[in-house]
Amino acid sequence: MGVGFIIFFVVSAASPFSVLAGGFPIGMMLGNGAGTPVLIGLVLAVLLIFSVGYTTLSRYVTNAGGFYAYSARGLGGIAGGAAAGLAIFAYNILQIGLYGMFGGVAAGTMSAVFDLHLPWWIYSLVAMASIAFLGYRKIDLSAKVLCVIVMVEYLVILVLNVAILSSGGDSGVNFDSLQPQHVFSGAPSIGLLFCFAAFIGFEATTIYGEEAKNPRRDIPLATYAAILLIGCFYAVSTWSMIIGVGVDKIVPTLYALEDPTTLIYGLSDHYVGPEMTQIIRVLFLVGIYAGLVAFHNSAARYFYAIGRDGLLPSALGTTHPVHQSPHVGSLLQTLIAATAVMAFAAFGGDPILQLFAWFSSLAALSLILLMAITSVAVLYYFRRHPELGVGPWRGKILPAFSCLALLTMLVIAVMHFDVLTGSSKVLSYGLCILIALALAVGGAMAMRLRQTSPEQFQQLGSHRL
Repeated sequence: MGVGFIIFFVVSAASPFSVLAGGFPIGMMLGNGAGTPVLIGLVLAVLLIFSVGYTTLSRYVTNAGGFYAYSARGLGGIAGGAAAGLAIFAYNILQIGLYGMFGGVAAGTMSAVFDLHLPWWIYSLVAMASIAFLGYRKIDLSAKVLCVIVMVEYLVILVLNVAILSSGGDSGVNFDSLQPQHVFSGAPSIGLLFCFAAFIGFEATTIYGEEAKNPRRDIPLATYAAILLIGCFYAVSTWSMIIGVGVDKIVPTLYALEDPTTLIYGLSDHYVGPEMTQIIRVLFLVGIYAGLVAFHNSAARYFYAIGRDGLLPSALGTTHPVHQSPHVGSLLQTLIAATAVMAFAAFGGDPILQLFAWFSSLAALSLILLMAITSVAVLYYFRRHPELGVGPWRGKILPAFSCLALLTMLVIAVMHFDVLTGSSKVLSYGLCILIALALAVGGAMAMRLRQTSPEQFQQLGSHRL
């Protein structure tokens, strides 16, 4: 793949429509309202700083294992195994949570647009079957599908932005949302977590390193381009939405809505027209599907890299003889997701308020922790390899700063996890325990490998093309 296709995978994983229509309205309502664009800029800065060490290490460790491989090469096999367990856990539960959102949104969209009434889990399983097909095939097929979807998503959102801003919005185009009284209003810490969650998926650039044409050049370029594209687009679009409603009206308006995720429909009706709203309804669903395709590929490649290194059964570490895809990992991810979705449906769980809210929030916590671990791995890797000549800013100072910033976010997230999940404190902290369990299982897999195959243990995360 070239750098363009890698960027499309990453941007589609961030799923601009599902974030702008689904995530940010709730984030603005529970967070700091009109001050959200500033928080997006802050998260953008932290992720750019993290990416300095992340992409520098990608020049020396080209591996489909991403966070796992970097942790193994920087901190050793046991830490690498723990990171592997957490990565598998994070990407699989995120995928499962997205199937819940897809099913819930699909059921509502098909009912509103086509007057078709079916259970949510049927839509989830249909999407799952098509994604399993794409994941089984050569990756350029998935990339082409995502390319079309992402371009249409961005185009429609840009049309809405232009319509709002050209009309002057509710009270004229202004930059009041950048003022301190709005930035520090409400609960900025909660808003910050929603902003971070909106970027999930950007880190997947390194996962495709082994499939990139020129990984030493393409991966860093794709990472920086994806972060800047996602961050700037989100900041401008949320600012536009705030202008459309009104700086002082955005939070009361969101609380007055029965479902805050319908805010974008109201804006479209008012500033463009009902025809655009129907398009947005469909694209909201298509955007979630694009995210499912991207995260399915991420999960399959983690299974592949970890199976290839011996932490999981070796069958996972094989590629299809024709399509060169990690087909066994793809099939396993589909089986896990299907089991979880059907179990949730059998117990009558809500696909969005429970399945998506719980699992996506838990995945966000896991990925923040993985990024912090990776920052430490960057520090230790370049400390042990001074012959590489990496300067102190890229190899020490910026990774240390990003680790501190990410751990701060993690603490804030855990403290407010009941708000993020919309569940009780007992349930929210019980979900957090699963993160520790995933780390422990991964570490145990590494210790088992150290006993059964010491040579293979020493090579964890080192495979490269």
